[in-house]
Amino acid sequence: MIIREIEKRDYDEWRALWKSYLAFYNTTVTQDVYELTFRRLIERQTSHQMAFLAEKDDQLVGLVHYIRHPHNWKLEHVIYLQDLFALPEVRGQGVGRALIEAVYDAADKMGCPSVYWLTQENNETARRLYDRVATVSDFIKYNR
Repeated sequence: MIIREIEKRDYDEWRALWKSYLAFYNTTVTQDVYELTFRRLIERQTSHQMAFLAEKDDQLVGLVHYIRHPHNWKLEHVIYLQDLFALPEVRGQGVGRALIEAVYDAADKMGCPSVYWLTQENNETARRLYDRVATVSDFIKYNR
């Protein structure tokens, strides 16, 4: 398995992966959002949105999107790991862990010691991995 940065040639496979991720959370986005998000992800020099892809046997099998942003309580920026997805047939094979570790490495290189993310309370499969690679916080999320 190879973990690598997203590239322009990845659009179709990336879109299929992200569409599956969004379906897991019972949501969709418009074609405009797919296109704008992809453009931001591949414009590394001008965007704070980034992505890694997991590739196995010349097929994309996972993705992670992350966002670098300032934080009012810290001098350095922090990283928000927004989306993490692996195809069902490769789950349990280290894809999710490798993608998280790639974000950790990128965060270290950018001088961002803090990486955080959210998941649904009942996402037990993902939480088993998250409990091994991070510390759960006691914050509760509210939405407008």
